[in-house]
Amino acid sequence: MNQIDVYYTPQQVSCPSDSSSPSPRKPEWVVKEWLYRKLPVRVIAPVAATRDQIALAHHPRYVDGILSCELMNGFRGRNKDVAQSLPWTCGSFLSAARGALENGLVACSPTSGFHHAGVKTAFGYCTFNGLMVAALSLKAEGKVCRVGILDCDQHFGDGTAEIIAAKRLDWIRHLSKEYVDPDEAEAFIAQLPELVRSFVDCDLLMYQAGADQHVNDPLGGFLTTEQLARRDQIVFTVAKAMGVPVVWNLAGGYQDSLYEVLKIHTNTMLACSAAYGCD
Repeated sequence: MNQIDVYYTPQQVSCPSDSSSPSPRKPEWVVKEWLYRKLPVRVIAPVAATRDQIALAHHPRYVDGILSCELMNGFRGRNKDVAQSLPWTCGSFLSAARGALENGLVACSPTSGFHHAGVKTAFGYCTFNGLMVAALSLKAEGKVCRVGILDCDQHFGDGTAEIIAAKRLDWIRHLSKEYVDPDEAEAFIAQLPELVRSFVDCDLLMYQAGADQHVNDPLGGFLTTEQLARRDQIVFTVAKAMGVPVVWNLAGGYQDSLYEVLKIHTNTMLACSAAYGCD
């Protein structure tokens, strides 16, 4: 493998005027940063998720209400540009998941804003749950039997858990936990290899590599920059050794300094490229 495939289009970027979250703009910023630094990435245009694919994870009336801007999105607004970006955001993750399955190793979707979105609820900058849209779409197509979700965003993936419970998806293994005490950091790192190995029977591992697990994140993190780098290195190397393909995304990151957030996401890409022999 010479390059990490990154599934990105400017159409997945939005600019909600009523939110301070950087998440809608991060895809553009991180891709520009990775290309500027000449990291071993290849940008591939994703295919937008269809309304029917999104409705596999969400109530059809909720999907229609969001896309028509009649319902409030995860940014507590009804911005048209947000609604237009959502099929592309979900499509980026679904396309990257397909890419990881096809190459048997790894692919990246530079996206955020998934795991708080429930069956018919938007919350916490999340409107459609792209993780579940991808898992259910691939399952419907017969591309996967079992899917793992390792959610290393700082916050619990309550929307993901709700959809799994509501639809009784016993073929999805979902690990998500909110850590707040830096004293837990080394214990978390120590148990991470075993957590990753618990996905050995999965056809695909979805990895949310959240930058908001950083100890300086205003929404509450517990890992240093060095510990975050070790987190990423462990996930990629253990998954590769097991032969389980990985699709990963950015998830949260809310420090006032955009430079610090981009540095964390860049470190994740560096760990990924090193693990798969692209550095």
